[in-house]
Amino acid sequence: MPTIIKRSLKDNLSRANGFDDKSTVCANFERTDNENEKISFEKYLQLVKNPTTGGITTNIPDHWGSCVVRGIFTILLLAYFWYTIYMGPFAIMLTTLAIQVKCFAEIIDIVHKSYPINELPLFRLTSWYFLVAANYFCYGETLADYFNVFIGKIYVLRLLVNYHRFVSFCMYFVGIMWFVLSLRSKYDMHQFSLLAYTHIALLLIVVQSYMIVKNIFQGLIWLAVPVTLVVCNDITAYIFGKTFGKTPLIRVSPKKTWEGFIGAAVSTVIYGIVASYIMCHYSYFTCPVEYVEEMGKIEMNNNCETTSTFELKNYTISLNILELFYATASFLIYPFIFHSIVLSVFSSVIAPFGGFFASGFKRAFKIKDFGETIPGHGGILDRFDCQFFMATFVNVYITSFIKNATPEKIFNKVLYLEPDQQLQFFNMLKESLKDKL
Repeated sequence: MPTIIKRSLKDNLSRANGFDDKSTVCANFERTDNENEKISFEKYLQLVKNPTTGGITTNIPDHWGSCVVRGIFTILLLAYFWYTIYMGPFAIMLTTLAIQVKCFAEIIDIVHKSYPINELPLFRLTSWYFLVAANYFCYGETLADYFNVFIGKIYVLRLLVNYHRFVSFCMYFVGIMWFVLSLRSKYDMHQFSLLAYTHIALLLIVVQSYMIVKNIFQGLIWLAVPVTLVVCNDITAYIFGKTFGKTPLIRVSPKKTWEGFIGAAVSTVIYGIVASYIMCHYSYFTCPVEYVEEMGKIEMNNNCETTSTFELKNYTISLNILELFYATASFLIYPFIFHSIVLSVFSSVIAPFGGFFASGFKRAFKIKDFGETIPGHGGILDRFDCQFFMATFVNVYITSFIKNATPEKIFNKVLYLEPDQQLQFFNMLKESLKDKL
């Protein structure tokens, strides 16, 4: 086969898969005359023609073929998301946990392949042990606030809650001891590298997925709006970038363009206003999630008292230009819509840096995607890199500007006190009220 044709085919395949090092990527696709050749020339041509789908959309041009596959699985992902919203908070929490585990597995798999330690097959379990310990620490005290009635009935659970931080510390230190005892001079640099990457994964995935669960308890609107804002931004950035994109946005993610970035930002703000207005009409989204003792499970309190954030409020705007022109206008709007605009701006301007961070990570390890779980998208983490950063911002935003200490939350804390301490608290509160009344 002429050399110039072989080089052209290799270049096409390399560009289609997003790699710069053509010799490395295409080494396995060289046509050879021995019986151990890795791929036939006919299969090689098929991959060059349609690398993304592997022949599923053979009769569709390459550009549209990848768009079709990506579009189909985007619709399926959105359908599953709204299905979990319909199923309720418990289904959402299970899905979040499953996504967290899968994302953690994708990072750990990549790192372990880069730092192989074949003589210590059980060493990989240390990463998973730290995952369990981190989840116990993150979820222990928070879930206790919402399941206090259930936990109060079981003595062992009450002990775990009362000594939660001590148990968490012991679990973590057991992991450190396990790591130290497994050190081998031949692999110590690799082992410490794996430990560092494990902790980075815990920080970026476990802690931030924990924020998603915390947001759920404030009302499903604090999950549905931020998640769909990121989805809207991602989809519209892809559409505007493919249609109008010419100016590169950032070096670590060469396919991102300014045209896609700006078009997505405007589209996301518009979507955020419309989606928030619709969801504010339904208590299913605005009411907080609570543990219902009679049902023995967590449910939305659809009969909750609507907070001011989700009640229509009249706003008046006055305009006075040099005392020559004066005008006023009044309009009714849900205050949450103003919050959604802030979330929209964050999801458009800041959250994409989660994707850029992931792109830099993949570039460092010379991989295209974190996995192949979702055709047309890559791994689970390829789709949730921005979502994790968004969840953390939403939690910080709620804590800073929306949610303050409530009587219910303080009362739940009091329930964990001993009876004599509860009586002491009652007397202190009574004396304080006497002085004020």
